[in-house]
Amino acid sequence: MSKSIAANPSGEDSKAPLINQRTVIITLFVVAAVSCLFLYHTANPFEFLPRSSAYDVIAPSMKAQKSSNDPSLEKILKRAAMGDNTVIITTLNQAWAEPNSIFDIFLESFRTGNGTGKLLDHLVVVALDSKALDHCLSTHPHCYALNTSGLDFSGKEAYFMTSSYLEMMWIRIRLLSDVLAMGYNFVFTDADIVWLQNPFQHFDPDADFQIACDRFSGNSFNLRNEPNGGFNYVKSNNRTIEFYKFWYNSRKMFPGLHDQDVLNEIKFDPYIQKIQVKIRFLDTKYIAGFCQVSQDFNAVCTMHANCCFGLEAKIIDLRLALEDWRNFMELPPDQKSLPRSWTVPKKCRYIYIYKHYTSMRYALCSSIYYFIFR
Repeated sequence: MSKSIAANPSGEDSKAPLINQRTVIITLFVVAAVSCLFLYHTANPFEFLPRSSAYDVIAPSMKAQKSSNDPSLEKILKRAAMGDNTVIITTLNQAWAEPNSIFDIFLESFRTGNGTGKLLDHLVVVALDSKALDHCLSTHPHCYALNTSGLDFSGKEAYFMTSSYLEMMWIRIRLLSDVLAMGYNFVFTDADIVWLQNPFQHFDPDADFQIACDRFSGNSFNLRNEPNGGFNYVKSNNRTIEFYKFWYNSRKMFPGLHDQDVLNEIKFDPYIQKIQVKIRFLDTKYIAGFCQVSQDFNAVCTMHANCCFGLEAKIIDLRLALEDWRNFMELPPDQKSLPRSWTVPKKCRYIYIYKHYTSMRYALCSSIYYFIFR
């Protein structure tokens, strides 16, 4: 025993394995955390890798897809269309159609906005259930009852990423694909968006497909922008018709993902370059949301309740956004150029931070487990 102590009076050799083990664990943790954050915040972190096209797999489905020739839809589109065959489209279910809920705020924003009231003449509301249709018919002239093939979207809200939510998103993409095939351009807008000014002047006349962003990089051509499918402007032509077919059928390649996530996967696909569809991302200075609010009240056209979970939170903050806009519009002209801040997101901010933190924690733990125990 005494020889052992004499040989290692400080006991450092006995601690070395423990120190090395801790170093390995800490290193793995850091690598996992950085990897997790990279994957979480990047729309498609592997787009730089060589890849084959999803088209090679889904081509038969695309070719087999037949456009709907619903005469009632075409009649409504024709009645609502602008001179250049452009319509504004939104979808509605019972939860958002309740009195004083999302849809009523949506319509109110058009009437409150600067030069947006006349756009209501071109708005087509696609009702996903009978209660939504009844409410639409009582408040708006252009209502279309979509056949949802036995799926029930009535009743409670379709929560983010549930099966009902995913079904609703993909039904929407299929419908918009049919609208393009009928020869109509469209602005699709979620109903949890308030329209404050006419956005048409900010659309690129040379682009085929223009989409809002959760966060805008500053470059409308940059595919690494984070798109949000709740607002887009699309011209009807052979490129966009093919693009929407490709987008819709690509859901089979990425089961469990919603339309926005699948778009993030396919926007780098070689087939997108092949069909030469011109994609642009809309600046959040004009097409804004709670993820990235516009700092310019004079420029902002729409405000989306994105980065927000729950019907109650959306209603509260959209009403606050409309109140902010009314207060701005009542200012004397010489004060409208002064810096001004939104009071939103407020309720949405706290709910989103909690949900975002929970998702990050889950992703981080999963990555750590993978790196340590794989």
